[in-house]
Amino acid sequence: MSTRRTMPGALKIGLTGGIGSGKSTLAGMLAAEGAGLVDSDAIAHELTEAGGAAIAAIRDEFGEEYIDASGALDRPRMSARVFSDERWRRRLEQLLHPMIQRGCDLRARELVPTVPYLVFDVPLLAESEPAAARFDRILVIDCPTELQIARVMQRSGRTRGEVESIIAGQAGRPRRLSIADDVVFNAHSRPALQARALRLHARYLQLASTREAV
Repeated sequence: MSTRRTMPGALKIGLTGGIGSGKSTLAGMLAAEGAGLVDSDAIAHELTEAGGAAIAAIRDEFGEEYIDASGALDRPRMSARVFSDERWRRRLEQLLHPMIQRGCDLRARELVPTVPYLVFDVPLLAESEPAAARFDRILVIDCPTELQIARVMQRSGRTRGEVESIIAGQAGRPRRLSIADDVVFNAHSRPALQARALRLHARYLQLASTREAV
């Protein structure tokens, strides 16, 4: 269980989970109930699309071959490289993460006046202790590894080996669970996940209102 100290401002929930765990689905459910959603993946895509703020830096750092014909990041080529080369992955993270962080901060500032609390959808939160420390609570969505593999293969068409390589490049389940304040085990139906999301939302509303009263 986390021992982080409460941060000033709006209640900040850091949501993370391995690929295929249902993280984006849970984030969407909380947003549908009124939470402010800050999606770091969406911000990363904005930065790396054609004309995005990160394209020039990616071209300078990695070469023209990692930019596709449209002028965007060639994601399949870059993914294949970073999941097979740890040093390459670190180079990309060092380039993108500060930009993504600034984008998340800007989005959060825009949302704060209109929402009861913020949910930050952060895939690699467990991989960075400084990042985890930015949040009041860490919400981890978890499921068995075999279910992760099956879900990703079904939705993406990736091979089992490709999915296993992605999972191996992420923090393991024990690491994610070790930083969690709240855990959702998502191995059942969508209605079961929805029910859990509603309970979490009620809890976070309570925490947010208590925070405002202090």
